[in-house]
Amino acid sequence: MSSSDPFDIFLVTAPGLESVLRDEAVAAGFIGARVEVGGVTITGGWPEVLRANFALRGPARVLARFASFRALHLAQLDKRARRVDWGAVLARDVPVRVEASSKGSRLYHTGAIAQRIGTAIAEEFGAPLAADAPVRVVARVEDDLVTLSVDTTGEALHRRGHKQAVNAAPMRENLAALFLRQAGYDGAEPVLDPMCGSGTFVIEAAEIAAGLKPGRARSFAFEQLALFDRAAWEAMRREEAATPPAQRFFGSDRDAGAIRMSTENAARAGVLDWTAFAQTPIHELAAPESAPGLVIVNPPYGARLGKGANLFPLYNQLGRVLMSRFSGWRVGIVTCEKRLADATGLPFATRFPTVDNGGLRVALSVTGALR
Repeated sequence: MSSSDPFDIFLVTAPGLESVLRDEAVAAGFIGARVEVGGVTITGGWPEVLRANFALRGPARVLARFASFRALHLAQLDKRARRVDWGAVLARDVPVRVEASSKGSRLYHTGAIAQRIGTAIAEEFGAPLAADAPVRVVARVEDDLVTLSVDTTGEALHRRGHKQAVNAAPMRENLAALFLRQAGYDGAEPVLDPMCGSGTFVIEAAEIAAGLKPGRARSFAFEQLALFDRAAWEAMRREEAATPPAQRFFGSDRDAGAIRMSTENAARAGVLDWTAFAQTPIHELAAPESAPGLVIVNPPYGARLGKGANLFPLYNQLGRVLMSRFSGWRVGIVTCEKRLADATGLPFATRFPTVDNGGLRVALSVTGALR
């Protein structure tokens, strides 16, 4: 495998958001985008691997599929794993760990699968194995077909590198970006989050509007791989430049600590000049002096924060305030239960399928422009 040979690149995302991620990949110029369960496959070479990690907001991680073969039993797996050109992907002096999954195959013991592949890497190629290795090889066995991928991301992509402070029930950045896209946000309108927590929706929206790439301030596992081209990577990063947006992005929360966290996170992200955070309870919330845009909010769910049915008055109050003071604005609400969204009394035009958010099934409901 050379740096320019095309291969499949799998973009991992939460099940339920695959089509949204596909749309993002297509809009970013990636080719061959097709939906699979749990993600999107695109076609490209190592330059596309770097760009996917650097530029796409929606994936959780990027896997490069570099080899596949059939294996019906462990002896066959061992023999064929030893024939893989590991040196085309891995660096001999960088520790590796192997993880495996199996579905509908005669090879079903994932621990044994991982052990045999790890042994092949160590004995045939010479790379050391370690449980905490920076490079992870993923073996997926499905219908007796073994597909080998390398995790080119490392720490999950929702960790943009600027959020040091989070609230009790944070929204992951990659999910926030996909929910913004689902809600029709394209960077051209103001965004307001009235329960901003650590500022995720507001910061993501500002970065999108400014053209800032999500991977600009962090490191990646691909920097430890054999074909890593540091000059090309540095050139890609040098192209990063913000275009100050004309619109502004607003966050409010009743908690002073949340406002402090949001402000600090926005400063680290480099978007503080385009954001405004204020300690404001819902009953005092008012529309900013700007053109109408998008209100998007991830309120408490109850299941995670232990408030249960006591949340209905909060949702009802939120809906009444938005209906009376946000004429012309669209509203998107992420909830774990349809009845919580319904408690707002808002006229939702679209309810999207549920997705996993840290073990909870949540969904985005979106209105048209409020009247």
